[in-house]
Amino acid sequence: MYRTATCGELRLSDRNKEVTIAGWVQRSRKMGGMTFIDVRDRYGITQVVFSNELNPELVEAASKLGREYVVQITGKVEERASKNPNLPTGDIEILATDLKVLNKSEVPPFTIEENTDGGDDLRMKYRYLDLRRPSPRANLELRHRMAFEIRRYLDANHFLEIETPILVKSTPEGARDFVVPSRMNPGEFYALPQSPQIFKQLLMVSGFDRYFQLAKCFRDEDLRADRQPEFTQVDCEMSFVEQEDVINMFEGLVKHIFKYVKGIDFTEAFPRITWDDAMKYYGSDKPDIRFGMKFVELTDLVKGKGFAVMDDAEYTAGICVPGCAGYTRKQTDELTDFVKRPQIGAKGLVWVKIAEDGSIKSSVGKFFTDEQLKEWASAMNANPGDLLLILSGATAKTRKALGELRLEMGNRLGLRPKNVFAPLWVIDFPLFEWDEETQRYYAMHHPFTAPNPEDIPLLHSDTGKVRATAYDIVVNGTELGGGSIRIHDSRLQDTMFELLGFTPEKAHEQFGFLMNAFKYGAPPHGGLALGFDRFVSMLAELDSIRDTIAFPKNNSGRDVMNESPSPIDEAQLEELQLKLDLKD
Repeated sequence: MYRTATCGELRLSDRNKEVTIAGWVQRSRKMGGMTFIDVRDRYGITQVVFSNELNPELVEAASKLGREYVVQITGKVEERASKNPNLPTGDIEILATDLKVLNKSEVPPFTIEENTDGGDDLRMKYRYLDLRRPSPRANLELRHRMAFEIRRYLDANHFLEIETPILVKSTPEGARDFVVPSRMNPGEFYALPQSPQIFKQLLMVSGFDRYFQLAKCFRDEDLRADRQPEFTQVDCEMSFVEQEDVINMFEGLVKHIFKYVKGIDFTEAFPRITWDDAMKYYGSDKPDIRFGMKFVELTDLVKGKGFAVMDDAEYTAGICVPGCAGYTRKQTDELTDFVKRPQIGAKGLVWVKIAEDGSIKSSVGKFFTDEQLKEWASAMNANPGDLLLILSGATAKTRKALGELRLEMGNRLGLRPKNVFAPLWVIDFPLFEWDEETQRYYAMHHPFTAPNPEDIPLLHSDTGKVRATAYDIVVNGTELGGGSIRIHDSRLQDTMFELLGFTPEKAHEQFGFLMNAFKYGAPPHGGLALGFDRFVSMLAELDSIRDTIAFPKNNSGRDVMNESPSPIDEAQLEELQLKLDLKD
C-alpha cells in the first residue's frame, strides 16, 4: 500500500504514530527554516512539515514541489502549535521523514480550490480536475449514499433490482429518441431508451411483482438546468396495486431519504392537489407551495367597466403580494417588463397598491373607482401594505404568465430558500392533451396510462375530460417524479391506441410485443419513476443537476472534455451502409 492513513483521518489521538500518506499537493509555503505542504486526497487535507533541523535535504526537495504534484510522505504525527479549526485534521501535522514524488503535474488551468478561479466552460473541459474540488466531490459522495439508501429501502420492501436493455425499439409519443444504426441489420436502428417503461410492464406480466432499477435514460431534447441528454431514474413498478398503494410506497421512500440525508422528518402525509386546482391556483402542474400568493380570479369583477384590455379578455386574475405596496414606479415597471418577455408573453401588467392608511392607488385608476378597486382587494384578501398584481388574456396563457410572476415575486421576497422543502402530490391529470397544429389528441403521459375508472364512459363522448390515474410528486416547484396505474386490459389498450390515432397495424408494429403479452394474463400494475439526478441536486441545494453528474454535457449536449459528439470515420459509415447528407 502507498499509504497507511488518508489525508482526512488523523487526529490528536494518533500523536507520535509513524504514518505514510499519499495525495496531491494543495499548496506550499515557507516560514524560516521550515516548509509547510498541504496534502489532499478524497478524504481531506493534512499539513506536512519539513524542517531544516531534522532533514535539510527533504526541505530542499519539498521546496520544488508544485501544485497538484502526486506525493508520498512518511513521518510522525505531532500536535500543531497553531491549530486550524476549519479542518478536521487541524489539530495535527506530520513531521516528514521521507518524501517521494510519485508524479509531477503541469500548472493546472484553474485553482483546485472551493472558490476556484475557473469558469464553467473551463472546469467542464478539465472536469477530471474539477472533481478534485470539495464541492463536486461531496455531490458525488451524496449521490452514492442516496443510491445505496434507496436500494436498501426498496430491498426491504421486496423489490428486485432488474436491468433492462439499453438498445431498444424506437417508439413515438415522447421526446426524440437517440438512434443507433445496426451494422448487422443494415437500414435498421436501435433507440436508446427514454425510460424502461415497456420492459418494466413486461416484468409485471412475468410475475416479478416489485421491480426497481437505477436506470440510465436518454432523451434528445433541448437542455436546461434540470435536464441532460442522459440521466438516471429510480424506476419502479408494482403489481396488484391501486394508485393509493403506489403513492404510499414512494411517499415513504421520499420521506426516508429526506430523514437520512437532511434530518427532516415529515410526519404528516404530503398534501395532494388535483391538476385542475394546480393550474387554477398556481398556473403550473408543479406548484411551489413554500409560499402563498394563490391566484384569485377577477373576471366577473372587472368586465364591463370600459377598460378594453379586461373587457375583451377571456380571463383576469391576480396575486396579492404581502407588504409590497411601497414598490416604486421603477419596480412596477420592472415587473411589467418581466411579464412582457417573449418566453412569458403577457401584454401588460395591472397593479394596485393598498397603502397602510387604506388608500388605493392603481395603474388603472382612471378606469375603475376606488370602491371597485377595494372590491378587488376584498376578493383577494388583501391587507393595508399589500400589492396586487393582475394579468388578463386567454386563460391558459395568462395562468402560465401569472405563475411565472408569482415565482419571481417569491424569489424577490426570499420566500424560496433552498433549505426549506415543501412536497406535494399532483393527481387527476388529464389523460389526453389536444394539439391544435396536428388536430389530434396526444397522451399527456404515455399511451399505457390507465384512465380514471369513473371516466371510461367519456373516452369517446368527451375525450378531453377523461382523467388519468396518474400522479406526480413535486417538491419546491420541481417535478421530482411521476407515474401512473397502467392499462392491463387488451381491449382498453386498443381503445387508447385508437383515440391516439394509431391504426391497428401501426399499433401492432410499434407495441405488438406488449399487446401480445397482455393476452397471457397481465396483472393490474402501476409504478413511478423518480428523477435521481434531480433528487440529489435538490438535497445538495444546487441549481443544476449537472453538478451531481460526474461527466455531464453542456447546454448544447456536448461533452467539451472528450469532444463528443464528433464525426466518425468514413470507413465506419460504409460498414453501417450509411451516407451523410448534411443540410446547410
